[in-house]
Amino acid sequence: MPPLRIPPAFAARAPRVLGPGAGPWLAGLPRLAERYAREWDLRFEDTARYGFVAVVQPARRADGRRVVLKLGWPHEESRDEPLALSTWAGQGAVLLLESAPADGVLLLERLDDSRTLHAEPLLPAVAVLSELARRLAVPAPGALTRSVAGAAERLRSELPRSWHELDRPLPRRELDAALEVCRDLGPESGTALANEDLHYENVLAGQRQPWLVIDPKPIAGDLEYGAFSLLWNRFSESSLDDKLAASGLDADRARAWTLVRAVQNRLWFAAGPRSTGDLGDEDPSAAQLPALTRWAMRS
Repeated sequence: MPPLRIPPAFAARAPRVLGPGAGPWLAGLPRLAERYAREWDLRFEDTARYGFVAVVQPARRADGRRVVLKLGWPHEESRDEPLALSTWAGQGAVLLLESAPADGVLLLERLDDSRTLHAEPLLPAVAVLSELARRLAVPAPGALTRSVAGAAERLRSELPRSWHELDRPLPRRELDAALEVCRDLGPESGTALANEDLHYENVLAGQRQPWLVIDPKPIAGDLEYGAFSLLWNRFSESSLDDKLAASGLDADRARAWTLVRAVQNRLWFAAGPRSTGDLGDEDPSAAQLPALTRWAMRS
């Protein structure tokens, strides 16, 4: 069987996006893919795809079933992906068939990656996203390592520190408003299994169900913590008010958490050159974040 071929665009950008450990990780991916192809009896076919932090190789199992082998960069936001997928058990999300969490390797059912919600009319796509979010909002498993409450508590110290270190790149009143949300809503953010990266290209067409979520970033807490992704992505195609109305989410909480995450991302971009979408995502622009912040602060 031919070895895994890492897409050149992913290999070229990974060191900048992933950091100094990217080189050794990339070098080890073909060997890692070969190991799990033997263990799970896979035959590779077609060319590998890629996302922001993972390579995905289409394959077939010995029984002919079409699958994908996902090889992901180990990082905090994706640590609980196999736990979330096993909790959902294919209901509203891609089906997890095998996993090796310590190596960041998953075996998943193969979906139609030529059809995502990004190509669908915007407001109906928003409705699908929010319906999926509610469907997946089962009680978070106790082993889940991340929570909105924990993130809010961390941001209460992290955001002011970054703001000072980066020479105050946004107005103080916007920072203070975000900190107020963290203080007031963080402790009461709940225990639902939410997805903080539910955007249009992370929902693919399936055969078992019309649309299925991939690549979740699971976190326990308010569903509205994930509203940021559906609002920021496809930013200019509709008004933010219309998007929010189509989502059916709690408007006040969606605005509040969107404010926090917009401020967080503005500080992240201010820290240095970043790439949000040049590895296959929709490329939401940092230039849109101030407008998103101002909208979220409206009473």
